[in-house]
Amino acid sequence: MRRKATLNKVVKDLELSVEDTRDARLNRGEARRQATMSGAEARSDAPVAENVPGGGHVTAAPPRDRKPGAGLLKRLKSRRNQMESRPVTEEDLQTQSGHITPEDVFGLRVAARGYLCKPQDNIYNIDFVRFKIRDLETGTVLFEIAKPPQTEDNEDNAEADASAGRFVRYQFTPAFLRLRTVGATVEFTVGNRPLNNFRMIERHYFRDHLLKSFDFDFGFCIPNSRNTCEHLYEFPQLSESLVRQMVECPYETRSDSFYFVENRLVMHNKADYAYNGGHGYTTHAHT
Repeated sequence: MRRKATLNKVVKDLELSVEDTRDARLNRGEARRQATMSGAEARSDAPVAENVPGGGHVTAAPPRDRKPGAGLLKRLKSRRNQMESRPVTEEDLQTQSGHITPEDVFGLRVAARGYLCKPQDNIYNIDFVRFKIRDLETGTVLFEIAKPPQTEDNEDNAEADASAGRFVRYQFTPAFLRLRTVGATVEFTVGNRPLNNFRMIERHYFRDHLLKSFDFDFGFCIPNSRNTCEHLYEFPQLSESLVRQMVECPYETRSDSFYFVENRLVMHNKADYAYNGGHGYTTHAHT
């Protein structure tokens, strides 16, 4: 009887040991599963090599970083399929009834001479406060400018400054035309209204010839926010003859930047470019 009781105790102890081992394995498996899930979440913003429109390739971008006092840095690629609309003129759009849409500006065949909206149409108080251009292949910063902080002295001139910031004249060296991929980082603030479907269409011309059209989606921006994003530009390969003409004809290369909220034009900025000198810029209050 004693031997049987001892044997029963040994069997029970073995059963308890097996059960403890099974529980330990289950706990370890659950821990591994949780760790795997956490790792997957942590890697959701990991660097990813991005293919740029036009077949170019950009090296893996670093994780989205938070700038001091700014939102997450987003990297935006231009839409691949852009459908050109029926041809329209600047005068057609200025006299049409209703608001101007993205489809309207895709129909423009030359750079606009004037503006297709007024500064007052920016009811969302979108304000671009910093701009930087860099060569994505080398990381070299080619150009950078920041808007000075608001003071009591320049608050009185805010209405006049609204027009001054609509036109920029850039000057670059001829080497700029050899670049293939460029990143343009913009930092902007938003007023007390949310931005739904914030979008920019930028069209570049040399004389009356469209060089390239870019189409970027900013997405949604919350009210009273500061946002930072980098537009990834894939430049077209230009012929030697065209490069020579663009260098020899300063400021005949122009661009229109159209900004839309919910498919309604709210901002229109313009620029022209020279490629026969150093890096620089000036701003003008064109009307």
